[in-house]
Amino acid sequence: MSRELSPHVDRLLPADPGVRELARRLYDAVAAAPILSPHGHVDAALLADDKPFPDPATLLITPDHYVLRLLHAVGVPLDALGRGAAPADPQEVWRAFCANWDVFLGTPVRYWFETSLSEVFGVTEQPSAGNADELYAHIDAQLRTAEFHPRALFERFRIEVLATTDDPADDLAAHARLRDDPSFHGHVLPTFRADRYMDPSAAGWTIAIAELSEAAGTDAGNYAGLLEALRRRRAAFRAAGGTATDTGVLDAGSQPLTSADAERIHAAGLRGDATTEDATAYRRNMLYRLAEMSSEDGLVMQLHPGVIRNHHRDTLARFGPDSGHDLPDVAAFTRPLTPILNDFGTNETFRMVLFTVDETAFSREIGPLAGFYPSVYAGAPWWFLDTPDAIARYRRSVTDSAGFTKTSGFVDDTRAFCSIPARHDMSRRLDAGYLAALVSEHRLTEEQAFALAHRFVDDIPRTTFRLPGGTASAS
Repeated sequence: MSRELSPHVDRLLPADPGVRELARRLYDAVAAAPILSPHGHVDAALLADDKPFPDPATLLITPDHYVLRLLHAVGVPLDALGRGAAPADPQEVWRAFCANWDVFLGTPVRYWFETSLSEVFGVTEQPSAGNADELYAHIDAQLRTAEFHPRALFERFRIEVLATTDDPADDLAAHARLRDDPSFHGHVLPTFRADRYMDPSAAGWTIAIAELSEAAGTDAGNYAGLLEALRRRRAAFRAAGGTATDTGVLDAGSQPLTSADAERIHAAGLRGDATTEDATAYRRNMLYRLAEMSSEDGLVMQLHPGVIRNHHRDTLARFGPDSGHDLPDVAAFTRPLTPILNDFGTNETFRMVLFTVDETAFSREIGPLAGFYPSVYAGAPWWFLDTPDAIARYRRSVTDSAGFTKTSGFVDDTRAFCSIPARHDMSRRLDAGYLAALVSEHRLTEEQAFALAHRFVDDIPRTTFRLPGGTASAS
């Protein structure tokens, strides 16, 4: 069995030779286009500090929950992957990954790694137990050079816009350093994520309230004060270049409460005796209030309900969140979002991008909502659905109801910095194949297909997320 690592030039393009030829030309037209990454989890300090990456395992394995979950599924302990309390030998982490390389066969993780290892690090052999140390030394040596520092890779990857994900209490100092540094070229935008403040029964909620009070310079110790503190921090995010918020909740319920009921539940949360029923009502009210704020200040509201966070109790206790056991749940949008969309769905300032891990919701709910409400956009497939087959199903499911212009453009949703170009490349190849198939069926002309291929990577995400640059940032 060949162990050569050489991704095929036509990977992910259609099998039919005639359709593939057009798909290849469509892909070639956008392959080198700048990357707009409006939804992700790379830390801005990575680029502000511009320090060398410590080692291959810390860069490529330990922070990536896509990798962690599959290795854990075949019996590799998370301790052995660098997630335990005691430090792990990064070379041993790398060995565990290489020894289990074939676990990723057929997954998007394998695709991303093959592309990254080959095109970023010049690796020519597939990882294995036998060559793990050799590959580690090869990548580690490159990481010591200036060409592989974070900023150099940012430029090499042709990233124009990179959105981070940030707590409202974050001081955004790293973003300010990048903005004020004349040697840095690109836009790194903070994204406002207020999940910590929505559930008064959650562990750490009172601590979060205290931190937010300090950051906002106002007392969030009551409900009215919390809303004021969030508004102040949203203004700070906008001043720092932020264009969007991000909200991950168990469900999309959005029924507003009276101020009196919200104040009562808020006080119970501070005392530590908020009931489950009251906490759910408060969370749904807060989702409505965040939408209300977006209708006022124009920050694009990203919403992804239906994820069961931290499913395995013992893993959460030992290794914390984002350790691979967030799992999909059934998602609903149309009925739960009725209060928000009745009040803000036709508001010109309000914009909501809906994401899901339940792909049955694409054609049943998200596509039809985006196909009526000016404010609603169909978010790209992410987490469990950012796979070649699911992305193709998304295009078929959403396009019938909403067309192309009411989609979000691709989002990489990653902490794995070096996988960003591989993920966007995958999307561009798949979209080229989809458009080529429509041309072959005489549903699009070639001219229309080429125009759409460019729009997918530029003005559609730029308009949807109100990103800087181009001609769409003022939309």
